[in-house]
Formats: sequence, structure tokens, C-alpha cells
Amino acid sequence: MNFSSSRRRFAHAAVAGVALTGLLTACGGSDSGGGTQASGTVTLPYWGWANGQEAVVKAFNASHQNVKLKYTKVTDQLTMQKQLTNAVKAGNAPCLVQNTAEYVTSWVSQGALADISRYVGAKKAEFNPGSWAAAQVQGKVYGVPTSSAPNFTIYRADLFKKYGVETPRTWDDFIAAGKVLKKHGVKITNFAGEDPSTLEVLAMQAGAHWYAIDGDSWKVDFQDAGSLKAAQVIQAIIDNGLNSTLSFADYAAVQRTYDEGHTATRQISTWQMAGMVQNFTKSFGQWALSPWPTYAGEAAKTPAGTNLTGSVTLVTQQCAHQQQAAEAALWMSTDPGAVQTLASPTTGNGVMPALADSGSYVGRTVSEKLLGKNYPAAKKVVTDSLGTITTDWTFGPDWTAMFTEMQAGWAKVVNREQTVRQLLAHMQAWTVKDLTSRGISVKG
Repeated sequence: MNFSSSRRRFAHAAVAGVALTGLLTACGGSDSGGGTQASGTVTLPYWGWANGQEAVVKAFNASHQNVKLKYTKVTDQLTMQKQLTNAVKAGNAPCLVQNTAEYVTSWVSQGALADISRYVGAKKAEFNPGSWAAAQVQGKVYGVPTSSAPNFTIYRADLFKKYGVETPRTWDDFIAAGKVLKKHGVKITNFAGEDPSTLEVLAMQAGAHWYAIDGDSWKVDFQDAGSLKAAQVIQAIIDNGLNSTLSFADYAAVQRTYDEGHTATRQISTWQMAGMVQNFTKSFGQWALSPWPTYAGEAAKTPAGTNLTGSVTLVTQQCAHQQQAAEAALWMSTDPGAVQTLASPTTGNGVMPALADSGSYVGRTVSEKLLGKNYPAAKKVVTDSLGTITTDWTFGPDWTAMFTEMQAGWAKVVNREQTVRQLLAHMQAWTVKDLTSRGISVKG
């Protein structure tokens, strides 16, 4: 459903560089993280990739006398994982790193991150629950959330009106709308063969738990009720031919299918609207937002799996000044100027802040050019979605490798070479075997 961009696709293809030999490592450490307290100015190396981050670092350094950030811009998320792996091995990891939720558990299990709960825990209420959860593992906090990913459906309001289609409230409605649109040569969504995040987020929304911690072991379950509920929706879309199958490898073609009205909806976040604005030429003002479709009879729920831009600033175990690093991370996520810089699609990435009270930033992250007369109503949809983000999803210690395996199976699903249920059965067996081979205790 085009939840992700090519950036996420390639990021997920990274291979974990450090073998996982245990369940989770407690990585607290002292203020110095094994080093000595500095006298005078403390310099904290910081790696990140977000647009606007250089400006935020400059503002931090200008406003702090005794603590300075030394920023290194990394090319992208994939490069970050590789470089951080190498740095941890060499014992020279930076103090602060930008990352996203799906990698936190892996880094904790490798002993790479510091538990900074005592430095930032009192600030929990300042952040929305979904974002705060992204920086936690087993109740311990390893970083500060910098952005959140409100999620919603963006759809061609003109096409829905033209063909008498009501805005889908449930997934059953979504499938029914897709059948109507199909009669007029319009697909309701797109499934990129390399992007199984479609399955991930629908399962998450349905209450699935692929990974959970059970005592001293990981519990793996890709075939629980939520996963099967998601599988049923996806299979119905595929079996009825309601989806296009364009790959993100041809990003221009993906954008054209929406701009020209060949595909009518996307489930996305605010930052993805920027790509639509930059690539569209025909459909400005014809789009509208609506909440994620729900499962029949269930309350609204926004999956946190799309919090890929729900970035966190993590503090490493090798940092000699963990308290100062934690406080710097808090400043970057809460200072009004810093937040505004990153939230703007002009100076930043157009991402929503992680703050609990972020309503004032919504207007900056939602495109009036794209939405036209539907812009005022759209702001409420975005704000409401932040209050329904799931907080109980756990990313497993082999998430990157698992997702890479799932990519191959998802391509077969999209090409109708296997069913979604068959993919889930394969991932159950594969993940249990993979964790066991890493010396990790697993139940499943």
C-alpha cells in the first residue's frame, strides 16, 4: 500500500553485522560510560541523516557553552547500520545516533546502547505514547524520540465522487470500494513486490505480535489471530485484482499512477506527501485525508510500524558522557526552534514532532497545495491519528534479517505464486530457526 519509500526498502535489506548471542543485554552503565568526566567543554559525536539536522546542531551549539555536538551526516539509514556496526566493533561509536524504531532492539541486544531512563524518564509525558514506546525495550529507555509518524489514508476525492464511492471506514468498505473502482480501470492501492511492510502494519493494526519476550526467551508467532486477520484482507485485495504492482525501483512511475488517477489511495504519513507534491503535475487540490480503515467492529487504531520516520536519538554504551548526551537528545526533540526546523518540509523532512502537544505543527506538515479545499479537515485527521498509535509492538532481535527474508516471500504473494498464509507459515519456521542459530532462546 506504499507505506514506505525506497529508503526504507533498502534499509531493511541491510544484513546484521553483529551476531546476537543473548536475549537482551542490560546496558545501563555510569554517567561516564566507562570513560572519565570531562573538565571544560564536552564534545559529543553525533551521527544522523535527517534534512535540517545540521541547522539544529548549529542552534544547539550556539545555545550551550559546556556541551557541543560534532555532527556527521550519514548518507542514509542503510549506511548508518553498517557504519555503526563497524564503530561498535572498533570501540569508537559516537555518543548519539539517529535511528528508527525497528533497529532499537537489535542494538540493545548487541550491548550497543545505554539505558538513559534516569536522565529522561521524567519527560515521558511531553511525548506522545507511540513515539515514546519506540525508544524503549523492556521498559528501559535508550533514546529520545525526535519525530512521530501519524498515519492516514490519502485518496483521490474527485474519483471517489465521480464513481459514487464512499470514503472507506473499514477494510471491508475498502475492498468494496476497490471493486467499484476496478470497473472504471482504477486500482484502489499499490502493492510493491519488494515491500512487505503492508503485511507488517496491517498485522500490527489487527493486534498481532510477531515477537514477544516471554521470561528468558523470545516468543515468535506469525500465525496469531491478528496476523491471519490481516492476511485475509490482503488476500482479498490481491484475489480480486484491486491493486497495482508497481515497484519503488521506478519511483516516477509510482507517482504517475497516483497523479494520473490510475491508483486512488495510499496509507501514508505526512513526510510522504512531500514526494507527491514534488512529482505531481495534474492532481493538485483533488486529494483528501481519512483515517485508516478499521477492522469491522473495532475502534480506530493506527499502526506504529509506519513509524519509520518516527526517529529516535539513541545514546551509545561507549559514550563517555551519557548524561550530557541524553540531555542533548532531549533538547533537540523539545526546543521549539529545533522542532520547527525538522517539522517543516522546507527546512526539514516534513515529519511530525514526537511531542504530545504537536497540534500547532500539523499545518506545516500537511500540504495545502495537494489537498486544496480538503486541507482544513485533513489537519484533524492527522491530529486524531496520533492518539490511536499502537504502543505494544515489539521488534525482534533479528528484525533486519527477518524482513529481508519476508521480502522474497512477499514478492511471491504479490505475483500470486503463494498465499499470504503460506508466507506467514514460512516466516514462523524461518524465524524460529534463525534465532536458534544465533544462540537465542526462542519459543514458537
